[in-house]
Amino acid sequence: MNPANRVIARDGAHEIEIQRSRFLCSLARVGDEESAAAFIAGIRKQHWSATHNCSAFRVGPDGAIARSSDDGEPAGTAGVPMLEVLARRGLTDTVAVVTRYFGGTKLGAGGLVRAYGRAVAEAIDAVGTLRRARFAVLEIAVGYAEAGRLEHMLRAAGHRIASIDYGGQARFTVHVPLTGADGTAQFDAWLAEQTGGAAAAVPAGTVDLDVPD
Repeated sequence: MNPANRVIARDGAHEIEIQRSRFLCSLARVGDEESAAAFIAGIRKQHWSATHNCSAFRVGPDGAIARSSDDGEPAGTAGVPMLEVLARRGLTDTVAVVTRYFGGTKLGAGGLVRAYGRAVAEAIDAVGTLRRARFAVLEIAVGYAEAGRLEHMLRAAGHRIASIDYGGQARFTVHVPLTGADGTAQFDAWLAEQTGGAAAAVPAGTVDLDVPD
């Protein structure tokens, strides 16, 4: 999985003060450009009296869509360093808005770059990040008599049970990480060994999940 596929663990905000200027960074998870634009507009409305509301976001696989705005700060001193922090952390589907309340002391171009970058970096540290990984979706059908034992074995081995459906049989939906070239071969071998070949996993697609680093 490409290291660029990370997301923030939760929405949040974090404030720093530099030379009496307040820099409040607001972060949110978003799924597309429209959602990012809506979040930015909401922060600007909330902080309408601020000197600047600079923004940056990355969305899509590997953060393929990236935008930034200096919102009146000297060109390249706010949005770009904010975007660079998001890229350096490998974040996607994430929008950052740094609201600045001017404290009366000019920071200069270099000072602004450092301030806006630091505001985003510290906010990310505060909310944490998750790794986006691809999992195979597998379905396992067994009789009711075997269901309890299979559930115990799956949980004991640390496998992700997404759901259990009790219809004509007990049908387990399991998420298995696709971390190597063997795909689900290792899980298939484990299942065959644990059940003496009585149960088999049927592929049912893939899903992207956000998991701890």
